[in-house]
Amino acid sequence: MAKQDAEYDVVVVGTGASGMSAAVTVAYEGLKVLVVEKAAVFGGTTARSGGWLWIPGTSLATEQGLHEPQGAARSYLQHEATSHFDGARVDAFIENGPKAIDFFTRKTCVQFDMPLVFPDYHAEAPGGLPGGRSMVTRPFDARELGERVKQLAPPVPELTVFGMMLGSGKELWHFLRVFKSFESFWFVAKKFASHFLDVLVHGRGMTLTNGNALAGRLAKAAMDLNIPVQLSTPVKKLIVEGDCVVGVTVVRDGDEVDIRVKRGVVLACGGFPFDIERRKQLFPHAPTGREHFTPSPELNTGDGLRLGESVGGWVDPTIPNAAAWCPTSVSKRSDGTQGVMPHFIDRAKPGVIAITKNGRRFGNEALSYHDFVQNLVKACHNNGEVTCWLICDHAHLREYGMGAVAPSPLPIGKHLKSGYLKRGGSFDELASVIGVPVAALKEEVETFNRDALTGVDTQFGKGSTAYNRYQGDSLVKPNPCMSPIQQGPFYAIKIVVGEIGTFAGLATDASCQVMTKDKRPVKGLYAVGNDAASIMGGNYPGAGITLGPAVTFGYVVGKALAQDHSL
Repeated sequence: MAKQDAEYDVVVVGTGASGMSAAVTVAYEGLKVLVVEKAAVFGGTTARSGGWLWIPGTSLATEQGLHEPQGAARSYLQHEATSHFDGARVDAFIENGPKAIDFFTRKTCVQFDMPLVFPDYHAEAPGGLPGGRSMVTRPFDARELGERVKQLAPPVPELTVFGMMLGSGKELWHFLRVFKSFESFWFVAKKFASHFLDVLVHGRGMTLTNGNALAGRLAKAAMDLNIPVQLSTPVKKLIVEGDCVVGVTVVRDGDEVDIRVKRGVVLACGGFPFDIERRKQLFPHAPTGREHFTPSPELNTGDGLRLGESVGGWVDPTIPNAAAWCPTSVSKRSDGTQGVMPHFIDRAKPGVIAITKNGRRFGNEALSYHDFVQNLVKACHNNGEVTCWLICDHAHLREYGMGAVAPSPLPIGKHLKSGYLKRGGSFDELASVIGVPVAALKEEVETFNRDALTGVDTQFGKGSTAYNRYQGDSLVKPNPCMSPIQQGPFYAIKIVVGEIGTFAGLATDASCQVMTKDKRPVKGLYAVGNDAASIMGGNYPGAGITLGPAVTFGYVVGKALAQDHSL
């Protein structure tokens, strides 16, 4: 028989952005909340993310003179979600997103910065905008977490330099130009000096950026509200009485413990990136479930979805894309473990093309990671492994880097030795090394180089959209995403399919309550974050479309539970 624990108003399962946002909102409203986490660290996928949130109409935007046109956000999301557009949930997101940001920025330590220009990924579509919807978490001093910083999940190692997290936007811009201007050199030198001093004194860097900053800030907000967070405490099952979820059974220190709730259970377990069987069912590029490579936490195995299904919840298998696809490359770390590197922006840089095993380009390399993978899957249909190669020349590699290969002056030898980075002194040699037809490769490069001179990619339009150009190099003319590939040796990195979060999740209503297939609510059970079906309908409209709804609906469910009556 399971042991009995104290009763709470709400139990939240998971410590990512959605779960912690829900817990903080509930606690701020005066309810007694407990957060349980399967892993021995907190932060979930959020801690590994870029820390960007996509939310239209926030006060952060209006303060900078960026005004959201009436109805534009809804039109944009309807265009993006197509057949899976859920008007009620989208309206709840649009209405409550700005309220959530105001709540967190005014009542807690959770803070964000909004760049003046960060285009929607499809800014040219109906309702799309060139900026004002994507914001990034403000860097955070980890010392404010005290001893709890030791329990914060680390960022993806491949996205750090000597263990230092690089902030998005202006900070990354300085790192790419460290030897091009004294301002950038001085900026980077100060960053490294501060980082290495922190490592010497504290054993790790203390300046958290990106998703690590969001996870850290939410943890500090929870600490300020005295919210208990129990790590290494997986949920084994939901406790049901009649037709109502009234608690959870967790495993704590080897014992089963029943925890009852008065208001409800919130599932925020991070989706199913490591659920092999559901991958097999929903990922077209992974027929066995194993042809997929993700930087998500390995313990995100779909627990929340299975818990919801166990009491009648429904996961819609017809969503056009079951995850936020991302091209990735796989490396071997110094400790022998496998590293998975997401390729977010390197494809958009001027001297890069992507080719399949037939030596041909297959699409616009500067598209969003989600769109790029969709083109790749189509190009490799019925051709076995879904993969491609990123190709660049020596000058480009040393100026911009590519994948896990950092730009000059950091060495590339270890990547060549491990086989992660392929090299050929000529296109003939490179084609032989990577096993593609040399004539096709040369023809693609010649066409790309010719187009680079005019600035018009006649094949696929690289550099033709606002988002393309934003991720390119503004100093390169006439097209910031195109420059000739001509200075040997030449290099290639193999790309496979991964994701940065799953989209297919439990059906929920506008208050985040889990719904059955026939649209009946499962009383006492809620789902947020990647455990809930994405309101984006399987598309990826802009930077932060996972974390924006995660924080928003965490706030929504917190408010709903605070107003709800006891079960």
